[in-house]
Amino acid sequence: MLRCDVPAARLRTIGFLEGISYLVLLLIAMPLKYMADMPQAVRIVGSGHGVLFVWLFVLTARPFFSGAKSFTWAARIGIASLIPFGMFVIDRRLREEEARDRAGRG
Repeated sequence: MLRCDVPAARLRTIGFLEGISYLVLLLIAMPLKYMADMPQAVRIVGSGHGVLFVWLFVLTARPFFSGAKSFTWAARIGIASLIPFGMFVIDRRLREEEARDRAGRG
């Protein structure tokens, strides 16, 4: 279970949103910038993605630095956030953590 009041459900939600924003940035905003000469698309989507990326980092760093989670756990999430579709791949493990969190509360 995650300590520091960071339930796995919150990490999964932000991870999902960060993954979606990354794909929108790569697959929609970047082509709009270079093919349709619309740099504001990257500015807008990139800003939102940046906020979600930093939020995901904070949600990952808190349990790591408190000793609740290992370096490997944090590194997996960090690497997954850099790879397109990576957050969706790692979501399975986070879903299992969320199930354990719910079982621990019930």
